[in-house]
Amino acid sequence: MKIAIPDLISNSYFPAAAAVELGFFKEEGLDMSLDLIFPVDKTLEVLRDGEVQFVGGSAHSTPHAFPEWEGGKLLGSLAQGMYWFLILRADLNAQQGDINAIKGLNIGAAPLVDLGLKQLIIESGLDEVRDEINIAPVPGAFTGNNLNFGVTAAKALEDGKIDGFWANGMGAEVAVTRGVGTMVIDARRGDGPPKAFNYTMPALITSQKMIDDDPDACAAAVRALTRTQKALRDNVGLATDVGKVLFPEEEANLIAQVVERDLPYYAAAISPEFVEGMTEFQRNVGLVKGEFSYEQCVATRFAGYWK
Repeated sequence: MKIAIPDLISNSYFPAAAAVELGFFKEEGLDMSLDLIFPVDKTLEVLRDGEVQFVGGSAHSTPHAFPEWEGGKLLGSLAQGMYWFLILRADLNAQQGDINAIKGLNIGAAPLVDLGLKQLIIESGLDEVRDEINIAPVPGAFTGNNLNFGVTAAKALEDGKIDGFWANGMGAEVAVTRGVGTMVIDARRGDGPPKAFNYTMPALITSQKMIDDDPDACAAAVRALTRTQKALRDNVGLATDVGKVLFPEEEANLIAQVVERDLPYYAAAISPEFVEGMTEFQRNVGLVKGEFSYEQCVATRFAGYWK
């Protein structure tokens, strides 16, 4: 079996990668390999087409490949809350929480990921056109063997190709650690409009076909996820062990401190409140048209394994 993620050198989907490298999928009876398929729209298309069985990806993106939530389901949360950060050039001296600092700037963001920033801007009373905010893919992000969008964004920021980026915690950590970027918006921890927390979350996603054909494998995958989250909560140093296998040296040395900040959000449960907030966000950004019940989005038959 295969699980695909759209970002490798990252904390975003780290529990999925760690479940493979730490052997928890194997202990649950799943011979699971890890695939990197970027960006997330492509990751989900591959799931839809049956080339992989599971995805660690952004929950809100699911309808890209499964329109109106037909045929795709969330199995569990890799971590709670929207997990991307707005980083701006350090020489701008922007203050954390000041979304107005984005006015007039060129911001790098990946497809579907950018929707979170765009809606956050709207709900903060800004306007992309009026306030001359340009949000576009990071230069070079779609060329070669791109292992991580955030790290690519941090390098583009350092090289002066962009004024800021909206990306994962590893990209943010690299930019801040190198002194080239400043943290401006961390929606997971309260910056920006309150609704932003529930725009999305990193989730374990599968197809309804997989659920119907192999429910035991789906249950095993959820158990592997929760065991991985607990193992990292109990010993965050395991993140470094995984990082040394998967990441370059700089990021391998940073991953434990990034994951440690995420540990309070390591819970596999998906709440009705989250689904309500996520689907409202999806309607606002045009990903869906309808309204959806909790059960339409979440494979509730596996909820008993969340703990």
